[in-house]
Amino acid sequence: MWKLSGFADEISNDLDEQIALFNPLGIQHVEFRSAWGTKVLDLTDEQLQTAKQKLDAAGIRLSSVGSDLGKIQITDPFDAHLERARHGVEVAKFFDSPYIRMFSFFMPEGEDPTPYRDEVMARTRAMVELAEAGGITLLHENEKDIFGDIPERVIDLITTIDSPNYRAIFDPANYVQCGIKPFDEAYPKVRELTDYVHCKDALAPAGPDDLGKVVPSGEGDGQFRELFAALRQSGYQGFFSIEPHLGDFDAFGGLCGPDLWTDAFNAVTKLFAELGVEWE
Repeated sequence: MWKLSGFADEISNDLDEQIALFNPLGIQHVEFRSAWGTKVLDLTDEQLQTAKQKLDAAGIRLSSVGSDLGKIQITDPFDAHLERARHGVEVAKFFDSPYIRMFSFFMPEGEDPTPYRDEVMARTRAMVELAEAGGITLLHENEKDIFGDIPERVIDLITTIDSPNYRAIFDPANYVQCGIKPFDEAYPKVRELTDYVHCKDALAPAGPDDLGKVVPSGEGDGQFRELFAALRQSGYQGFFSIEPHLGDFDAFGGLCGPDLWTDAFNAVTKLFAELGVEWE
């Protein structure tokens, strides 16, 4: 039985409205990225307490804290960001979340990432050490334009840090937007490093100015059917987190509303049904 989660803040900024859709859909986990128009790591202690009370009452647990850790320029100062990571570990512990989603720093536009590798590793290791001390696992998302945007650098990150508290997210749409065929070219290389899957798809960019339109899972070039079949055969037991990105893109990902969010949900669960997979 596979475990389904999702970024509920693309339904609405309001946490009650997020929960109002998750409950009838039967989704029991959330990748908590924001509420009330505020990023999860910027919520006040009172807001965090209110959010936990509401989620607990609805029977919804966190699959991951959907943080923005590592989503700064590699040339930006790091001390304050490391303190943000320290707070992120405390937030994850407060919600009893096993994971925190994070990134590996944006590279200067048009530059070769190689000269920045050592700094990326040093910063990542510092955050992972905080996670290790707190008993939390950091999940690296393969976002476009960061150091770990392609499979080879994802492998470099995970194997160099070499910690059970640092693992990979497999995001097919992000690979498509980087010109990578997710199943053919990425999956064989990073499968053993992967503990979590983001469910969003994209059309392959048609040219240098095309970002690659995001579409529901299975409707683009993300090779979802091949990916899900292989994951099932491999005995994958991690989360599948719906990240629709079907609305207007913003700092939180893209508010699409309940109807488009439901379209994204239906696309994923249709693929599950095709494989005869049950989910919770």
